[in-house]
Amino acid sequence: MYAKVKSLGIFGLDSFCVTVECDISQGLPRFDVVGLPDAAVKESRERVRSSIKNCHLDFPVSRITVNIAPADIKKEGSIYDLPVFISILKASKQLNGDVDNFAFIGELSLDGEIKRINGILPMLLKAREEGIPAVFIPFDNRLEGSVLEGIDVLPVKNIFEVMRHVSGTELISPCYNRELTETKPAYTVDFSDVKGQAEAKRALEIAAAGGHNCIMVGPPGAGKSMLAKRIPTILPDMTFEEKLETTKIYSIAGAIPKDKAIIDTRPFRSPHHTVSAQALAGGGVTVHPGEISLCHNGVMFMDEFPEFDRRCKETLRQPLEDGVISISRTSGSVTYPSSIMLIAAMNPCPCGFYGHPTRECKCTPAARKKYLDKVSGPILDRIDIHIEVAPVEYEQLSCKRQEETSAQIKERVNRARRVQQERLKGTGIGCNAKMTPRMTKEFCVLTEDADNLLKISFEKLGLSARAYDKILRIARTIADLDGSEQIDTPQIAEALQYRSLDRKYWNNNEG
Repeated sequence: MYAKVKSLGIFGLDSFCVTVECDISQGLPRFDVVGLPDAAVKESRERVRSSIKNCHLDFPVSRITVNIAPADIKKEGSIYDLPVFISILKASKQLNGDVDNFAFIGELSLDGEIKRINGILPMLLKAREEGIPAVFIPFDNRLEGSVLEGIDVLPVKNIFEVMRHVSGTELISPCYNRELTETKPAYTVDFSDVKGQAEAKRALEIAAAGGHNCIMVGPPGAGKSMLAKRIPTILPDMTFEEKLETTKIYSIAGAIPKDKAIIDTRPFRSPHHTVSAQALAGGGVTVHPGEISLCHNGVMFMDEFPEFDRRCKETLRQPLEDGVISISRTSGSVTYPSSIMLIAAMNPCPCGFYGHPTRECKCTPAARKKYLDKVSGPILDRIDIHIEVAPVEYEQLSCKRQEETSAQIKERVNRARRVQQERLKGTGIGCNAKMTPRMTKEFCVLTEDADNLLKISFEKLGLSARAYDKILRIARTIADLDGSEQIDTPQIAEALQYRSLDRKYWNNNEG
């Protein structure tokens, strides 16, 4: 007796179709699972066997061979429990009804309950692409499954619901798409809390509007962390495509909150400086997204930037340049999208008071140089905006004047981002910071005076080709905030000042 059912698998961010075949033949009782299964898939034999018995069904006392095809791709996890269960029931003629129009995904408990799994969204996207009409998923994944149109997503709590639906005795209502209501996070912080620091606020507004990376240098207590923690309150709203991309990554990582259908706010993650390079990049025995990928379409804040391990900092090179991160392990190579906005913060020296107006730095020139050299030139060159956060004076702290709120800043940021999305429509790019050199040349049109200023600055400052492109993109964002179609001298001048800090610290430290 032979039966086959459809299922899906996942490797990295990509999903693939799976066929679970079951053959029940005469011979000594034996239960084999083949098709390059990992340990978790092999253990499904015992979970399925116990589920069948505890649900008062007959487990075939025969030779059972289950093949999970294609056999050349390694199968991982417990998601194949349900299709293996259904294939055995179908082959042993205990299940009536046609299963050809369904795909099955889910982990079984020993009493037949179907448990929540990771990676539902990319698998459903693949099923829809392949024209599979309906997919059974765990009930606890129903919110995540309700996002998609064009496919019937059937949430089930146990195997009896599956059997009744397949046999036609009691149909399950698909979790049809509903209007996704955007949840507005209730932030406990606001930019109006920050006194002074007008230059830093302006730089972070530009960074948020254009998706630019930013590094803040300043003494302890100047407000670098305070500013960074308020960045989520001014980030532009996500498009549906961005929400779907981000949700796919969080689905694979199992990080979607149970009460949410989709990730609708830009991620903000702040790993500690003791984080390992593997935790940052992702990987493991089964390749999972790391912190960098979990920040896709959002912000990664790295406080005490020089204190991160050098391998961690150098891991950022590919994501900052290409917007993806490639992970190679013995099980295969995976590429995750990692279009992140990096916000880094650091002190100017080990003691933190180099250049402070009132406190004396106790570091030697050699110690300062060693500290600053922890941030390599290639990484610094990939960070668009460099700003100095100066200590706040008493008059600013005690001032009763109401500072600008996050809502006011976000309104300008959203307006500028909409201009960029309209300009870059159809390119797959949504902000100025991610423009290719060709796009930069096409969309960053300078006036004659602005071009002359940039030419003089390029020669005097000895800028790299990458820095030249980044200055143009920053100026483009400033022009978008100003509502200007062309880039004029004021925008170029402001953009240039955000690329001069490395000359003060990295190129002029003594020793």
